[in-house]
Amino acid sequence: MKQYSDLEYLRLSKGQRFLYKLMAFFMAIPRAIGHFFLNIGVYIKKAAQGVANECKDIVTTFTQGDWKTKTSFVIMGFGNLARGQILRGLLFLLFEVVFIFYMVFTGGYWMSMLPSLGKVGPTSEYNAVLDTYVTAYNDNSFKILLYGVLTIFFIVAFIYTWRVNVEQNKLAEQALRSGKKLKSDKDDLRSMVDEQFYKTLLALPMTGILVFTVMPIVFMVLVAFTNYDGAHNGFSNNLFSWVGLDNFNTLLSWTGGNGGGQSYSATFGEILTWTLIWAFLATFTNYFLGMFVAMMINKKGIRLKKMWRTVLVMTVAIPQFISLLYVSKMFARNGLINLSLLDLGLIKQPLPFWEDPTWARVSVIIINIWVGIPYLMLITTGILMNIPADLYESARIDGANAWQQYRKITLPYMLFITGPYLLTSFTGNMNNFNVIYLLTGGAPTNPAASGAAGSVGYTDLLITWLFKITTGAESQYYLASVVGIMVFVVVAFISLVVYNVLPSIKNEEDYQ
Repeated sequence: MKQYSDLEYLRLSKGQRFLYKLMAFFMAIPRAIGHFFLNIGVYIKKAAQGVANECKDIVTTFTQGDWKTKTSFVIMGFGNLARGQILRGLLFLLFEVVFIFYMVFTGGYWMSMLPSLGKVGPTSEYNAVLDTYVTAYNDNSFKILLYGVLTIFFIVAFIYTWRVNVEQNKLAEQALRSGKKLKSDKDDLRSMVDEQFYKTLLALPMTGILVFTVMPIVFMVLVAFTNYDGAHNGFSNNLFSWVGLDNFNTLLSWTGGNGGGQSYSATFGEILTWTLIWAFLATFTNYFLGMFVAMMINKKGIRLKKMWRTVLVMTVAIPQFISLLYVSKMFARNGLINLSLLDLGLIKQPLPFWEDPTWARVSVIIINIWVGIPYLMLITTGILMNIPADLYESARIDGANAWQQYRKITLPYMLFITGPYLLTSFTGNMNNFNVIYLLTGGAPTNPAASGAAGSVGYTDLLITWLFKITTGAESQYYLASVVGIMVFVVVAFISLVVYNVLPSIKNEEDYQ
């Protein structure tokens, strides 16, 4: 691709400039991907160097430390206790006691069972009291995987705490050698509510994020490497086990699905394509139409502005569960819309709003506009009010018409301010479960794609397909986990690429 100088670029027509920018954007994607993987290599190298430096520091601390420091390598907190830092020492020692107790009585069992995810499944045993055979539940693959992940997190936390314990002993020993006074327990408590208060406040939220966000994500990713489904639920039915990359091979395979129809890979590609189209249209139709409504309401001379805003806000206040289900029934074959049009003689047969694939897709996009415009109106109203009126006045003096003012002043300002919101809105629409599921449930059914997994419909997004995979008799949780990982990869790739070309990021100083 030819690179134009600034002067050559200015000589291009508007259409040529657009094509040049478009080509430059797509040409930059391979370079960005290569740069990304190059950075991964750099980060791995830095991480390896960091681990090597930590190991070297630990060895140096042990060899050059006194007997208190060396004892702390085995008995955490001993050095702090011996040097008079009772609170620190007790906390380190308590953590080590809890860890050893957990690993001996519970954690060791979960770690030993993690490679197999269970050895003995449910068995039938004779009960002499009941004089019949009853099911005896033995190993539980689900609990083994869950508590195994929890144990791994606990081990990592212990290693980190042990390293902090070693570092604290080294710093305390160095301070005493230089004649400095160590912090007392009162100093530590005062620090927790003063200069280190941010750590005190963040401790509980960070623990919650690790336990309720990070750990479930790791658990979900690991499920993708098992055969966890309705027939292998790990407890009441058969145990599930590790299958490696078989599930990824299944999703990316071009062979036929369960019913001998369309392959998993073709189904995933078809749903992904519609998901991207839906996310793009749902985001930008709401954005520009919401901005247009806000501009109309804010326009001078418009009466009853508060009333129009209140009417639109009311649609936001009504729960989507109610409004979308109601609209779904209105547009049904025997719904209010079709019956009214038939009574008026405008149509001879009901319109296939939810029966025809094209009608269904267009309908959900249009209805989503009705759902999203009020929210965008509220956001853009506040931003429009902050655009300096002097800019418009100067533009009118220079002879700019309304369209030129919008294109040169309003739109650039709006894109600069709302660029990050557009990105999050796009990713949110890719995972917009409510609108699709409550309106159509994914209908109409795609017969060719439904053989892969679940009852796939033409309006199904990846998120609704994932939901269908996890429900029903089969409940292919392993495939749902793979789809979830693929969704994350797609969303992360789009987010990283778009984020780096947003005006808010590249030209941050323009509107300072």
